Amino acid sequence: MKPTRFFRRLSVAAAVAALIVPTTTAVAAPKSVVPQIAWGSCGAELPAFQCASVEVPTDYDRPNGPTTAIALTRLPATDPARRIGTLFTNPGGPGGSGVDFVQQMGQTAYQPEVRARFDILGFDPREVGKSDPVTCFPTAAEEAAAFAGQPAYPVTAEEERAYTALSLKLAIGCKTTSPDRLAHYSTANVARDMDLLRQAVGDDKLSYVGYSYGIYLGATYARLFPNKIRAFVLDGTLSPEWYSGSNGDRRPLGARLRQGEGAAETFEQFLAECEKAGPNGCALAKLGDPKTVTEGMFERLKNQPVVLTLPDGSTVTVTYQVAVQASFFSMYSPSDWPALAESLAQLATASEKTRAKSATRASELLVEWNRRKEEYASIGTALQPCVEARQSGRPLAYPQYADAAEKRAPHFGRMRLWIGQPCEFLGVRDHDAFLGP
Repeated sequence: MKPTRFFRRLSVAAAVAALIVPTTTAVAAPKSVVPQIAWGSCGAELPAFQCASVEVPTDYDRPNGPTTAIALTRLPATDPARRIGTLFTNPGGPGGSGVDFVQQMGQTAYQPEVRARFDILGFDPREVGKSDPVTCFPTAAEEAAAFAGQPAYPVTAEEERAYTALSLKLAIGCKTTSPDRLAHYSTANVARDMDLLRQAVGDDKLSYVGYSYGIYLGATYARLFPNKIRAFVLDGTLSPEWYSGSNGDRRPLGARLRQGEGAAETFEQFLAECEKAGPNGCALAKLGDPKTVTEGMFERLKNQPVVLTLPDGSTVTVTYQVAVQASFFSMYSPSDWPALAESLAQLATASEKTRAKSATRASELLVEWNRRKEEYASIGTALQPCVEARQSGRPLAYPQYADAAEKRAPHFGRMRLWIGQPCEFLGVRDHDAFLGP
């Protein structure tokens, strides 16, 4: 989750801006003390930004009990005389750092008129980043060792068994290392935190922009605090019922979200646009029919991974799973499609002779892909759905679910299906979670 293409990675291809109309009454809760924000320097390297940390109740049923630290940053409005208020943001995830997002993209992601009239505020949601993050292993080194050599998702029966064992190990580790944090990790509590922060910055009503998972946070806030909304922009049309499972769909989370189907449809459109652009406009089209070339490349990678040399001299092994996952994250914005086509073309033409040689463009993109896996910026912080979304209750049936998902959405259905398996083993629920409608 680093600069330049971060904003585009987190946006869904068809962005939707919505003004939320209140329709319900907020649920009464014990009153919490509004924190005082002491803004300070973010360091010499970030002179335009201010940083702070505040404490909020860990459990809003016990507002005077234990607290959780929330890290935040803001980019002050450029025209204070015309300032409307604060624009709160969430970059997605779950698990995305709002602090990193604003510091990396705040000066370029918004029009000058918005920048003039709003302070742009980003915060790391509870249990994320600099805000007392969820951890699942005693040390980062132990976490890295647990996942070393594991594919991003399984394809073969042997990989499925290993992945299931790792999902169980991860769930046990999270429940052992961060039980209290996980137990209060719901989106509803993040929304309650955001309402305290709204009061802390002195705004009567909330102005908010959320991307990807951030729209679920926005929708949750809108239902909990319907009279405190000024204007919302929700970029990416996730159905809250699909996410929470409140619609009665008991399939795994990765199937309910239908991201596999969305990705497969988008990939078909990417290939169609490449064919339309022709050899002069799309690198894949130089090799023949883009779909035929890509399918052949994917099939070869299942048995013959390609090793690319990165700019720093290290190497990365591109397996079938890596190529599919990289393609998925490169489809969030059509502006990334030319680079995706070039990278896939290089993988398609890689041979035994050239396999260990540098493929500059593809290797540069792989650095970006490996650095920007939205759900997996941190293993523990990606588990928010575990404590609030309904699970299938059938973790050992995931291979069958995956086969069905693959039929509905070639390549991408299987990839997205497996994201929820650790949740099946976790067994930690946040009873303050809001599940809809």
